[in-house]
Amino acid sequence: MKLLFKLQTLKPLWTLKPPHRTFHGHPRLLASDVYSQYESVRRGEQEIPKYFNFAGDVLDKWSEIEKAGKRPSNPAFWWVSGEGEEVKWSFEELGFLSRKVANVLTKVCGLQKGDRILVILPRIPEWWLVIVACMRAGIVFIPGTSQLSAKDILYRLQASKAMCIITDDTLAPAVDSVASQCQFLKTKLMVSKGSREGWLNFTHLYKNQSAEHSCVKTRIQDSMSIYFTSGTTGSPKMTEHSQGSLGFRPLLSERYWLDLTPSDMIWSTADTGWILASLASGFDPWVFGSCIFIHKLPQIESAAILNTLCRFPIDALVGAPTMFRMLVQSDLSNHNFMNLKHCMSGGEPLNPEVMEQWKSKTGLDIHEVYGQTETGIICSVFKGMKIKPGSMGKAAPLYDVQIVDKNANILPPGQQGEIAIRIKPIRPLGLFTEYVDNPKKTAETERGDFYVTGDRGTVDEDGYFQFIGRDDDIIISSGYRIGPFEVESALIEHPAVAETAVVSSPDPLRGEVVKAFVVLSPAFSSSDLESLACDLQEHVKKTTAPYKYPRKVEFVQELPKTVTGKIKRNELRNKEWGRM
Repeated sequence: MKLLFKLQTLKPLWTLKPPHRTFHGHPRLLASDVYSQYESVRRGEQEIPKYFNFAGDVLDKWSEIEKAGKRPSNPAFWWVSGEGEEVKWSFEELGFLSRKVANVLTKVCGLQKGDRILVILPRIPEWWLVIVACMRAGIVFIPGTSQLSAKDILYRLQASKAMCIITDDTLAPAVDSVASQCQFLKTKLMVSKGSREGWLNFTHLYKNQSAEHSCVKTRIQDSMSIYFTSGTTGSPKMTEHSQGSLGFRPLLSERYWLDLTPSDMIWSTADTGWILASLASGFDPWVFGSCIFIHKLPQIESAAILNTLCRFPIDALVGAPTMFRMLVQSDLSNHNFMNLKHCMSGGEPLNPEVMEQWKSKTGLDIHEVYGQTETGIICSVFKGMKIKPGSMGKAAPLYDVQIVDKNANILPPGQQGEIAIRIKPIRPLGLFTEYVDNPKKTAETERGDFYVTGDRGTVDEDGYFQFIGRDDDIIISSGYRIGPFEVESALIEHPAVAETAVVSSPDPLRGEVVKAFVVLSPAFSSSDLESLACDLQEHVKKTTAPYKYPRKVEFVQELPKTVTGKIKRNELRNKEWGRM
C-alpha cells in the first residue's frame, strides 16, 4: 500500500481548481522563485517528479535565491521567547544549522534513512532544526506535544518502534520512567543547558558538528512523518505522510489558503505536536519563501498574543477557534496591530458570533480552514472569497470533495451526509499513505470511490461546505438529527457563555436529548445558575429550531480537551451514558 497515488500528469486532479488570479491583490512572484518553477507541473504539462526532498528541493533553492539577492531581506525563521530572547535565521543559516543537526542524527545517533525519531519539544527553534534535519537525512520524524504523559510517551515509543527520542529536561524524567519498556529505543537526546545521565546533550553536540552534509535522495512516496491522531475515541492511530503528501503538495495546490509572498510573515499558534504546525509553520509558508514567526507561548494567553501582534510585523495569523473565542473577550480598543492583514482559524468550527465580534473589533475577517491529520487542508475560505458565516469555504484545489451517503452516493446540495474526498480512479497527492500497522483502520476510511472523513456536513449550490459534526457526535432526539455545533453556536452568542460543548444524554422518553456543558464568562460567575440555565434554553429556542435546545444544562469550570485543543465530546458523552 505504499504507492497510493500515480506519478502522472495532474490534469485529472484539477476538478475544483479555483480561479486564483481573482483572489490576489499582489503581483505574482518572480519566475525565478521556487513556487514558479513548478508551474508546468501544476498545469499538467509535466509529470510529478519521481524524486523529491523538501529540504534539498525547496529550502536549499530558496537559500540560493537569497544569496543571489533575489529575495527580500526578511528572515526565513523568527522566534521570540516572550522574555527577551530572540532568534532569526535566513534560509542560508537554516541550511547551515540543519546540516549540523543531520550529522548529529546520522553520525552520533547512528540513524539511517527510514529510521524513526520521536520529537517532543515545545515551540523552540530546535524543533524546526530537527524537522529539517530529518528531511535531509530521510529520517521519519514523529511529532508529539509537550503535554504528553509518561503513559502517552510509552505508547508512542512502543507503537512506532522509534529508535531515538528528542525532548527537553522537563519531559526527560517521564521518558526515563518508561524507557526500559521500549526495546527499540537506542538513543535519547535532550535539549537543555544541563546534563542528565543516559542522555546526549543535543545543544552541545550539534554546535560542534560539521556543516557538511549531502541531502539524501528520497522518492516522492517515501515516508517523511508519522502523526499520532488526537484520539478523541480509542487509541491514537499512526498516520503516515510522505515526501509528496507533505512536502510536494503545497507546490501543486496553487496559493489557495495562505496566499503568501517572500515579503510576508506568518504566525501559527498551533502546538508542535499538531499537523497544522507542520503545514502553517513549515511546509506551506516556506514554499513561498515566506518568514515563519514563532512565539514560545508556554500558555495560550490573550495578553501575550495581542502584544505580539502589536510589536512584530506579522501579516498572517493562524489559530484555533479557542484562541479567537478568548481574544474577543479582551478589550481590543487599545491594541493596534502592526501589520496584521489575514486571519485563519482551523482545528474545529468557529462560531459565527465570534467571527462577527472579531470583525467589529479589529476590522479583520477570519477565514476558516478545514482539514484532518490524514488529509491536510480539505476546504478553506480563500483570500477575497465571499465569507458565508458558518461555512468552511470551498474544496482545496487538489481535492474533489463531495457529500456522500452510507453507500457512497453523492448527495445533492443542502442534503446532509458525510464529507468525502474522491480517491478513484486517481488518489490525489496530499492524502496520508496509511495508518501504520493497521490495515483494517486504513481500509475503513474508504467507501466506494471515496475517502470518508467521518465528519458530517452539507454543501450549498455555490460549493461552500458546512460542518455539522463528527458522525459519532450527531444527537438523535425524538427522531430529529441534531448537530452539536449548531447548538454550541447558538449558546456562544449569549454573553454568559465563554465556552460550551454539546453532547447526547439518555432520556427515557426521547431516547436521548441535547445536553450542554457550559463554562461561564467571568462576569456571570456569581449568577443564579438555575435561572441562567433557563435563560440559555430560551436563547437557543429563539436562535435556532426549538427542538434543538439543550434540555439539560451543566455548568463546569473547564471542558476536557485533547492535547491539540479539541474538545473531547466523547468523554462528556461517555460520562452521561455511564460509560466512564
